[in-house]
Amino acid sequence: MNGIAAPIVAYEPAPTQDFLKLRRKVSVVKVVYMTGEALQQSVECVLADPSVDELVVVDNGSTRLEAARLKRLADEDRRVRVIQGQGNVGFARGANLGARSARGEVLVFLNPDAFLQAGCIDELARAIEGRPVPCLVGGRVLNSDRTEQRGARRGDITPVSALVSLSRLATAIPALRRYEVHWESEAAPEDVIAVPTISGACFCMRREDFDAVQGFDEGYFLHVEDVDLCWRVRQGGGEVLFQPKAEVIHLGHTSHASPLRVEFHKGVGLARYFRKRAENGREALLAWAISPLIVCTAIARPVMWRIRGRAA
Repeated sequence: MNGIAAPIVAYEPAPTQDFLKLRRKVSVVKVVYMTGEALQQSVECVLADPSVDELVVVDNGSTRLEAARLKRLADEDRRVRVIQGQGNVGFARGANLGARSARGEVLVFLNPDAFLQAGCIDELARAIEGRPVPCLVGGRVLNSDRTEQRGARRGDITPVSALVSLSRLATAIPALRRYEVHWESEAAPEDVIAVPTISGACFCMRREDFDAVQGFDEGYFLHVEDVDLCWRVRQGGGEVLFQPKAEVIHLGHTSHASPLRVEFHKGVGLARYFRKRAENGREALLAWAISPLIVCTAIARPVMWRIRGRAA
């Protein structure tokens, strides 16, 4: 696929008969913005999964060629619906548009550069079935070499842990390792476990879960909306789950958007998140005070990547 190489597992086994009896209709929601070559392969993986009943693509911005391909696909495959014309309204608003348009009772949110692996949707839907509302279950997000990706399962994100994580100080200073919220270096669990935060690259909610927390907070433009969603599920007395058997390969950094712009939105989102969850005047004051530091730390990252010779 024009230089995009990721190990994709063929979809041979169908869902079990017991699960088919219980299964509700599944809609995959994908928000797209200048994704590039990876989008076509990601869509192919979705449509190859026998557990997917519908694919809703919210096109926040594509090249004319990509937009035409999506429209043609929707014309040719009745499972595909494409929402276009709204402009770049951000991920959270785009995901809400897709969820409202979707007909499925189970919603799977999937990044446009993420490739479903065999059985992923089946395992997500199984894990959430029968759980109290609200509930959210994330999959095991992998790099193209099948190592677990940073951010797939995380602890509770606080101002201190966010600064330590963004700056990567936990890897350089042993005394700060207790503030590291990323758990990908730990052995993966064998079955579903509760965690504070999962990755927004691939996760599942039932319609009633999504409605119970009123969907994504559209005050976030790009990034952190998944962290906020996990927090609100927990605040609502629900569970955030990690399903290690639901695997997805996520490329990351495929969008043609400027890395500096992307990291800026991440910093702004984190600053907003900490202000939002402040429980008293002291916490609110602290959140406002460190907001500029969080944003500056975030936008410094792509600068350091270039200095170190990393591909952004």
